[in-house]
Amino acid sequence: MNPRTLKATLVAACLCAALLPAVPAAATAATAPQPAPSTARRYLVTGSDTSGERTKVARTGAAIDRVRPDGAIEVSAIPSELAAIKRLGFTAAPMGGFPRFAASAQSYHTHAETMAELDRVVAAYPKIAKKFSIGKTYEGRDIVGVKISDNVATDEDEPEVFYQANIHARERITNEQALVFIDTLTKEYGTTERITKLVDSREFWIIPILNVDGQIYDMTSDTQAGRMWRKNRQPQATDLNRNYDYKWGCCGGSSGSPSSETYRGSSPESAPETKAVANFIRSRVVGGKQQIKIFLDIHSVAELVLWPFGYTTADTVPGELSADQEAAHRTIGREVARFNRYTPEQSSDLYITDGSSDDWTWGTQGIFSYTFEMGGGSFYPAPSQIEALTQVNRDPLLILAEYADCPYRAINKQDQYCKSA
Repeated sequence: MNPRTLKATLVAACLCAALLPAVPAAATAATAPQPAPSTARRYLVTGSDTSGERTKVARTGAAIDRVRPDGAIEVSAIPSELAAIKRLGFTAAPMGGFPRFAASAQSYHTHAETMAELDRVVAAYPKIAKKFSIGKTYEGRDIVGVKISDNVATDEDEPEVFYQANIHARERITNEQALVFIDTLTKEYGTTERITKLVDSREFWIIPILNVDGQIYDMTSDTQAGRMWRKNRQPQATDLNRNYDYKWGCCGGSSGSPSSETYRGSSPESAPETKAVANFIRSRVVGGKQQIKIFLDIHSVAELVLWPFGYTTADTVPGELSADQEAAHRTIGREVARFNRYTPEQSSDLYITDGSSDDWTWGTQGIFSYTFEMGGGSFYPAPSQIEALTQVNRDPLLILAEYADCPYRAINKQDQYCKSA
């Protein structure tokens, strides 16, 4: 655990500098142009129970929200996308909204409550927890996370792990998952051997809410049953998970229409939130070597463990994803799925996407990358489900971090790939 060069330390210090006071939402939102209200409605589409058929549906621009066990898919689609789905020969029936539920002692954290929780954590555990900001949203809010490590103020020569959540505003349970994991790492440090070992030998970067503006908007009218808002809050609101600069718009896995739920933006990284996270990850290249070894994007609601690539159905791609790299991704993915009981598969086995986060982190940075789709059957599961839905990922989140020293260990090729690391 030797400190790196002074230059690397100064870079990290700048990135993790004390945050400026948050810009009041009312001040920025009142003056900024607002996105048009979404015209997307929810439909149950039948007759599309294969990856190829789901990809046809996705290529209309509709957002596939969930694949049901019987093969039917729940989608969010604007009128033109609905018409295109029907022209493909699929049946689409309107769905009602998500059920409302009574508030309980355990409820979802608002953005303000999330920031207060992060403040509480760093105040309680200052030696191992520190806030950082990767930049600002379209409406001027800080995108805040917590770094957790044994010598948190020092940029050490340790494998790094980057977990982000709430890239889609309505996926509210994902913020709770990040907060629970932050709480686990800090509270159990020094008492649980496994966690102590990880915090001593890793640097965790965890962002509970990436899409801050969207999350606040989604919770504005009713903190229990939201607006079903997915994108950010630019005037031409963008699906942040189609806006990354790798195979952007290449393969029918996103939409060029600003009205669509899967609008990819005007250009790669045109959304400030996407650019902020990409710039941060690029900044973790120290001495020509990417320090982040494991990336996870936490979504809901399909109960899946996914790995690259999403833009192609090919299991391997020459120069991009070798047989050993695919095998290591797959083996780790299947291992964590044994604990959360999600379905493990390559992203494109679900349907084709392009410009996604984990395609970018693997394709441009060589970071072993995953997406978790949490459960709950709804973007707004009852608060009484929070504990159960988050606890199933305790071991999976730890397992991913344990592999950060050498993911090839999963296929017993650590001597070939990691001996000199």
